[in-house]
Amino acid sequence: MAGRRAGVAHLCGPGFLNFNPIELKAALAREARALGFDCIGITEPGTIESAGKHFLEFIASGGHGDMDWLTASPERRVDPRGLWQDVRSVIMLGVNYGPDQDPLAILEQRTRAAISVYAQGDDYHDLIKKRLKALARWLIAAAPCEVNPCEVKVFVDTAAVMEKPLAQAAHLGWQGKHTNLVSREFGSWLFLGAIYTTLELPRDDAEIDHCGSCRACLDICPTAAFPAPYRLDARRCISYLTIENKGPIPREFRKSIGNRIYGCDDCLAACPWNKFAQRGREAKLSARDELRAPTLVELARLDDAAFRALFTKSPVKRIGRDRFLRNVLIAIGNSGDAELAQEARRLLADESALVRGAAVWALAQLVPREAFAAAKAAAIANEPDESVREEWQAAS
Repeated sequence: MAGRRAGVAHLCGPGFLNFNPIELKAALAREARALGFDCIGITEPGTIESAGKHFLEFIASGGHGDMDWLTASPERRVDPRGLWQDVRSVIMLGVNYGPDQDPLAILEQRTRAAISVYAQGDDYHDLIKKRLKALARWLIAAAPCEVNPCEVKVFVDTAAVMEKPLAQAAHLGWQGKHTNLVSREFGSWLFLGAIYTTLELPRDDAEIDHCGSCRACLDICPTAAFPAPYRLDARRCISYLTIENKGPIPREFRKSIGNRIYGCDDCLAACPWNKFAQRGREAKLSARDELRAPTLVELARLDDAAFRALFTKSPVKRIGRDRFLRNVLIAIGNSGDAELAQEARRLLADESALVRGAAVWALAQLVPREAFAAAKAAAIANEPDESVREEWQAAS
């Protein structure tokens, strides 16, 4: 830290007005890596016009599902200048979160839960935003601001920023056929952050598409969420269904979800470019032992306090206990383990209608028809929620 402070003081001292923009960019890259970023690139704000058009087509098709926040002020998303008119350069940064084991292996363990790789550690938003702010402060201090005033804004996945097209324009990777970013160095496993600045900085060349004729990511999708290469229908995506979707999971997708209780890594993990991927070096983003492959039994028994305790600092916590148990019950129904029927029976009396409805479906998958009919007769007359009664009828 002492060395970096000394560097900032030097850059702002006598003679900084002659500081070369190319040298500033190189120093910025060194500082970024010292702060824990694994890659950095710079582009100008007008480079994603075609991506903006594709985004508007995506919205018009309804492929965003219930993610209404995507439709709010789309002009702010399709061009960085719509979000901040003074931006002159976009600095894109990546943090590698490569897993230390195959994310697809857990899918064979049907009585255990598959949690998306990115959600097995601490929430990346907090960690990356702190690093972005530190780098932005460094840039303000280092830049020749009296000649070209330096202002900055930082973003991590929560603002109207099209991170993936900007990352491709900044040479961090390219958007594959599954619409996610692919890196030749890190494969599928990059968290992205952005710094918008009023500084004019040297640009990087855009990365080209290296997918070729490969269809691995499209063909592995359990719910056929890709109507065509480079097109996603979020309404069919398991990540959307288990995270963004607030209501019951549509029946047509329940079997395909398997034991995935939060997100899905299939299209990411199937990418052949992962042969070059590296294990992430940030300990806080590494998988916690208790979240690698928890049993469905232990997850089904979480009350609200236990849910919050288990998923403290985890993005899983944001969906809340009821949606989480909805997902766990779908996995229980897909487990093929009749002993888990007792967990479904117990949750038929849960306070949440969302949980009760999922419990009905799970029970129907695990017990004989006669036993299910007996449970229905005992429960449906006293069920106050119409959606849960519909689950009983549909499962008969």
